[in-house]
Amino acid sequence: MFYGNDPVIDSLALVSLRNASLGYPDATILRAVELVIEPQDFIAIAGPNGSGKTTLFRSVLGFLPVLSGSLTRNCSLSEFGYVPQSAALDANFPVTAANVVAMGAYGRLKPHLPTPDEEKARLKKVLDQVGVLHLAKRAFFSLSGGQRQRILIARALMVGPKVLVLDEPLSGVDTESRAAISELLLQLNRDEKKAIIFSSHDLRMVRSVTKKILRVDEGKVAWEEGAAAEHSW
Repeated sequence: MFYGNDPVIDSLALVSLRNASLGYPDATILRAVELVIEPQDFIAIAGPNGSGKTTLFRSVLGFLPVLSGSLTRNCSLSEFGYVPQSAALDANFPVTAANVVAMGAYGRLKPHLPTPDEEKARLKKVLDQVGVLHLAKRAFFSLSGGQRQRILIARALMVGPKVLVLDEPLSGVDTESRAAISELLLQLNRDEKKAIIFSSHDLRMVRSVTKKILRVDEGKVAWEEGAAAEHSW
């Protein structure tokens, strides 16, 4: 999981962060970050709330510049599908589930023109793929937490991504939905060959899904060595 500063590996990786400091001009949040995301990786970013997991994602996605060190992407930013925390969405925005998923295609659409048939077909396909086709016409904020997360995953898939980045995808959903969404992510990784990187503060859940775990706490990151590793959180 940590490969050292290997130019060959970096050239094959989708994303590589090397000795990177991340955060804001007046506040460094994470230091000495080493992270390589390869095709079909399944990586968990585990840490307590406020530890810098979202800062890491925002840097990978180009929302925040790297303060020092290096960040290399061997795929375009348009090939990243992002699933934000549900709490970040405006509950007063009146959209249907299908409207939300369609947003994932906006980068390919020409303004003021009808939606092409192939995009409509793709919309139906990704809704069906995540098991929510029957919810397409429902108001997004009338759905349960687990249903909303599936819709947001469908929106990210609408992009046609090489990398899926999910910020706390299992937070605020019931036990049944957590299991179903976890299985969906594993399926997308296994069958669709998507590289997936997701965050969680639930270390037990993280360990049940993947062995590639980057621990984030107190401004530092480290790959977990073995499932028996224990921290205060």
